Amino acid sequence: MRPTAEELAENAPSERRKGMMLGTELTFRARKRRLPDELADRLFWLAAASAAVAVLVILSGAALSMLWGGRLAFETFGWKFFTSADWDAVAHKFGALIPIYGTLVSSFLALLVAVPISFGIAMFLTEIAPGWMKVPVGTAIELLAAIPSIIYGMWGLFVFAPVLADYVEPWLIDKLGNAWLIGPLFSGAPIGLGMLPAGLILGIMIIPFITAVMRDVFDATPQMLKESAFALGATRWEVIRKVVLPYTRSAVVGAIFLGLERALGETMAVTFVLGNAHELSVSLLAPGNSIAATLANEFTEADSPMYLSSLIALGFVLFIVTFIVLALAKLLLLRLNRMEGAK
Repeated sequence: MRPTAEELAENAPSERRKGMMLGTELTFRARKRRLPDELADRLFWLAAASAAVAVLVILSGAALSMLWGGRLAFETFGWKFFTSADWDAVAHKFGALIPIYGTLVSSFLALLVAVPISFGIAMFLTEIAPGWMKVPVGTAIELLAAIPSIIYGMWGLFVFAPVLADYVEPWLIDKLGNAWLIGPLFSGAPIGLGMLPAGLILGIMIIPFITAVMRDVFDATPQMLKESAFALGATRWEVIRKVVLPYTRSAVVGAIFLGLERALGETMAVTFVLGNAHELSVSLLAPGNSIAATLANEFTEADSPMYLSSLIALGFVLFIVTFIVLALAKLLLLRLNRMEGAK
């Protein structure tokens, strides 16, 4: 039988009480389940924050330890350490100008070689290559990054350097050695060792890193944007220049600076082909030196506190150069992002 109105009115308070009790129990259970979740979130936050702080602590510790290890050189030579071309282990006179110059010049040459080639490879794989060719070519490019740097150095010394000395450098000296303005860059003897071979080897080494990033960001361009440009009558080059590149500009700049960072810190490959001579020369064909190559060659020969301190100071200089390059890259990316936002 259906309850009457009087029975419903009598049972209403008890039903409300039961509902309130049930709601309280459900709330308690939900709160009880939420406590472990909140604890897990808190622990995850602490773990992530600890990892981030650990990176800063390790980075600061490495920088401070190198600064402390090179304090004798900095106290003795002062700012002259950065501007002096002296490197005399017998007279205990040391300067970082030649290694800094060699590091920057060889890395700049590497970018001149690697950026156009990497851009071409990435654009070919994403916009031009047929499907059956993308995977094997992409895999082959990525395998270049797995080759140890010492292999690049040995190949550069025993194979690449003789070819440069016998065929390329004589032609450069003959054709460009007396040219106006750029003649001093290609003067000297064709020995196959120097800034030019080091820049070429570094360029080959950083191609996989720049190419991989560029290929990924080119693939990330929305297909609808490219199809719309094609529908309006744009050619393939116009789509690349006016759609793909503007959309991926910030990431492309980041890829270039990633390659630059790889080139700045390279050691063994550069050591084999740079010539390892503490001589300041404008010529790209003349032997030179870099910070990483100097450390690799002379650290075991440091027979005095001043010599050892100067080498550690060079390591600190390389850290500062790398930090400055990263800071400039970040500022450039922020500026590009603001420009894109303004548009």
